[in-house]
Amino acid sequence: MDIQGKTVLILGGWGLVGSAVCRRTMEQNPSRMIVTSLLRSEAEEAVEKLRKEFPRVRRGLFIPWWGNIFVRDSLKDKDRAEILNGEKFRTMLIEDMLEDLTDKVLHRSSMYQLLTKYKPEIIVDCVNSATAIAYQDVFQMAREVLIAMNKSRPSGKPDTKLYEATERLICTLYIPQLVRHVQILYQSMNQAGTDIYVKIGTSGTGGMGLNIPYTHSEERPSRVLLSKSAIAGAHTLLLFLIGRTPDAPITKEIKPAAAIAWKKISFGEIKRRGEPIMLVDCPPEKGVPLKEKLEIRCSVSGKNTIWESLGEPLKSVFIDTGENGIFSRGEFEAISTPGQMEYVTPEEIAQDVVYEILSGNTGHDVINALNNAALAPTYRAGFLFNSAIKKMAKLEKEHDVQSVAFEVLGPPRLSKLLYEAHLLELGFNDMKTIMQTDARTISKRLLALVQENQKLRAQIISIGIPILLPDGKTLLRGPEIKIPPFRGINELEISPKHVDLWTHDGWVDLRVSNMQRWKDRFHKIMHNVELIPEGETSSQFLRTREYWKNFTEIDPGKIVGWIFTEEDQGMRMKA
Repeated sequence: MDIQGKTVLILGGWGLVGSAVCRRTMEQNPSRMIVTSLLRSEAEEAVEKLRKEFPRVRRGLFIPWWGNIFVRDSLKDKDRAEILNGEKFRTMLIEDMLEDLTDKVLHRSSMYQLLTKYKPEIIVDCVNSATAIAYQDVFQMAREVLIAMNKSRPSGKPDTKLYEATERLICTLYIPQLVRHVQILYQSMNQAGTDIYVKIGTSGTGGMGLNIPYTHSEERPSRVLLSKSAIAGAHTLLLFLIGRTPDAPITKEIKPAAAIAWKKISFGEIKRRGEPIMLVDCPPEKGVPLKEKLEIRCSVSGKNTIWESLGEPLKSVFIDTGENGIFSRGEFEAISTPGQMEYVTPEEIAQDVVYEILSGNTGHDVINALNNAALAPTYRAGFLFNSAIKKMAKLEKEHDVQSVAFEVLGPPRLSKLLYEAHLLELGFNDMKTIMQTDARTISKRLLALVQENQKLRAQIISIGIPILLPDGKTLLRGPEIKIPPFRGINELEISPKHVDLWTHDGWVDLRVSNMQRWKDRFHKIMHNVELIPEGETSSQFLRTREYWKNFTEIDPGKIVGWIFTEEDQGMRMKA
């Protein structure tokens, strides 16, 4: 697609790759560019640099935006440590991560607010999402929980530190955060009208394998580092799914498998996490005798301090690699030497991004590579499909049973729809008869079937699918129900809104309103067939009169497949 005249959003535009993408994209004359970063100072610095580099474009073309795209908008400018240390903030984070994705959760997210405000046609995501999520170190948080639990056991009294440690651990769980981020991203892009999304991903190890020699003092290979790779892979598969969703934007990912360098080479203060490393000294006469215990961290003041501050920062020559930090000449040479990470330049990545947006084929889009490498449905399996269905139907007759649903596969909505269609099949035999019968009569007939047929009734409720009777107030159920799902709270408030939601998701619903819904479905199916021109025998149409056997029967599997495809918009996009 063209970039000219479009609104482009660069997530992580202050970073090394993001800056290169901004410059390269500007060559294609976008109408507006939103440049984001975590900190306000970074976003404004990035925009100021772009304004100097492109002085002839109108000043309002570059727009800075800052904040954390993984949290709700009210938390986007807070430090991660501040969020984890505040009980109220932790509660917000847990709610946003673990609750159902309601409109309320979606609309309060910073990602949604950003996308719906600027409505970018093009998004280039240069945020190192895997690092942002995986480097929260779930392992250390788990250790803190265990320590707090062990401390609370002897006294038998509740320990607030235990609760705090538990909440902090929940807040660092990788997969719920990643899944919620992708859910919000997808829905926000839909509502913003985004046309294309390009992710700059990561392999997590700079292209190296499990033998990677670099750690942060953990075991080798580092579990924290491998967690980053695991999240990076999970993220790619979720983007792969977005790319297979019919109403999603075109989705691509460029995944550099090397170190990325560089931003600048200079001499000056050496900083770690934004703060200068201050020089300290430990004279030989103050050496610590190694006895029973070793302190990992010493106090910074006091008479017994064994080290002394020199009052000046460490200064040296360094190479700035952007988000990966600054390296000495020796460090950079070691990791970039042939056989180690080596490196790729941000300009090369930016070039691939722009080519992919312009519909070029760089060969570096991993989503496309996965599409080409994934094993798709086969002709052989399709050929055998009817044979399998016939064999099962034959066995049903031999054993005088009807194989409807077991609720092993899920979701409960599948079982609910199959049993409702099966009840209609038992009560009326074919679609035509149902179309000639009013909804109230259908409801009464299905109620009679449920009342008279204990075996059928038991099969339904035994798999966790309750039956709501026509009065809308009486529920037939077994010891367990699949909907609503159990999430730690055993009793939920009953309201008309909740009942409608539960019947939709997993209750057999015998109310008149649902019978009318089934009549409407059958009407739509029959109407679609009538639209097929008489005598049409080409491959254009799948669900023909022959497919539905001239409406002389009700096939629950076919009908529910139609509902999932047409009504629930759950159609498979790619073969």
